[in-house]
Amino acid sequence: MRELSDMQRIERSITKTYRDTIWNPFIRAMKQYALVGEGDRVAVCISGGKDSMLLAKLMQMLRRYSDFPFELTFLVMDPGYSAGNRKRIEDNAERLGIPITVFETNIFDVADKAEKYPCYLCAKMRRGHLYKKARELGCNKIALGHHFSDVIETTVLSLFYGSQLQGMMPKLHSTNYAGMELIRPLYCVREEDIIRWCRHNDLRFIRCACKVTERIAHSEDGTGDSKRQEIKLLIKELKKTNPNIENSIFNAIHAVHIDTFPGYKSGGEDHSFLEGYDRDR
Repeated sequence: MRELSDMQRIERSITKTYRDTIWNPFIRAMKQYALVGEGDRVAVCISGGKDSMLLAKLMQMLRRYSDFPFELTFLVMDPGYSAGNRKRIEDNAERLGIPITVFETNIFDVADKAEKYPCYLCAKMRRGHLYKKARELGCNKIALGHHFSDVIETTVLSLFYGSQLQGMMPKLHSTNYAGMELIRPLYCVREEDIIRWCRHNDLRFIRCACKVTERIAHSEDGTGDSKRQEIKLLIKELKKTNPNIENSIFNAIHAVHIDTFPGYKSGGEDHSFLEGYDRDR
């Protein structure tokens, strides 16, 4: 047998060693939520972290094996990375066989000056730049690396700090860019399995690489001023006594009983249970 290249070994680990925990959940999300269709042109957005790099590899492999044609652009936005982090992204992309398209912004500088919610501002600005660039390149979808664990954390975060029951959708139509759609192909893939895949292949990706992330890393409790990181640690603690808690939350957002809530929001409008309370008496 001929010896496999480094890239081939990495791909083989996805379809063999991590078939049940990464490849199959990825395919399940693609089919269950109808994320990509024939003729789509998808901008796979790469931040340089483990999630987006795995997403890029999975999408590349899917296109190779797919029964229908679609196009991919691997889009890297540099929001102000250091030279070292920029090089690591480029080196990892080369190792994984991902042909990236890079463009630059000053998002880190802007977000770091924000007095409140710098991570929210950064994410919002990133999204806008990515939509704009993807449209310029002729894409009709952008794919982000949000995974199963992000879905769980967002749900808990919105309940504890947003005073609302709000989930994270597997796909969304853009409200600002007509004809553009956001998809999340890692929706059913757990972060812990992504980490295992990285370690198995000795892959080292960057984190957010901004000053806020640095403050979190050097804080005493590992959360800094990040509420999301606080929720991540909380769920980790709760799993010690209820190992199935993440599945319960994930299944719950797929089985919401609207009739049991005194109020809900739909299409941006608030509704009360009183609207139809006497209708079926």
